[in-house]
Amino acid sequence: MCGKFVLITDLKNIQNNFNIQNVLYEHQPSWNISPGQLIPAVIHHNGKNQLVCFRWGLIPSWSKDPSMAHKLINARAETVDKKPSFRDAFKKRRCLIVADGFYEWKREGNKKMPLYYYLKSGRPFGFAGLYETWITPDKKQINTCTIITTSANELIAPVHDRMPVILSNDQEKVWLGSNPSDVPALLSLLKPYPADEMNFTPGIGPHSGNCQE
Repeated sequence: MCGKFVLITDLKNIQNNFNIQNVLYEHQPSWNISPGQLIPAVIHHNGKNQLVCFRWGLIPSWSKDPSMAHKLINARAETVDKKPSFRDAFKKRRCLIVADGFYEWKREGNKKMPLYYYLKSGRPFGFAGLYETWITPDKKQINTCTIITTSANELIAPVHDRMPVILSNDQEKVWLGSNPSDVPALLSLLKPYPADEMNFTPGIGPHSGNCQE
């Protein structure tokens, strides 16, 4: 799963890396981003990449209340096109969740130590994500999202059997595209990121703040 991630890159770098034309998000860098928080995401709308704000934890549009959000912070790549909670968003509402890295926890005796995983290139990247708009009983809109996970690569497997889907620059364009009919092509993107292009460090001190699983 992916339950904590990091985004400390400045806004200008995000705009350049994701070819952002419209910014609809007030950037707040953080070493400790958690479910329930407002997080930045890239969507492709009216021919332009926009940086927007979603709440992490997806609420399906048909949900009667927001309680499902804490259960839907992640979606499994193997079933994302089939499960009722995700399949419509998979076809129509795909996004990139912007990040610099993420945490997993390694058990050492009775304790768990956070490990911070990131790309060797140092560039910010996009998790494959989905988003939905939920209407509250008093007619307010809540925009929420989820991060898709897949099987872990060789770097992460000793610690956890899952990892978030990280997309390359070329894959990002396909993922944000508007063609919902090519399901096999979309699913083919949801693979483990190459382990030899990643690294990790113990997530202690300034890297993790008060980071807890």
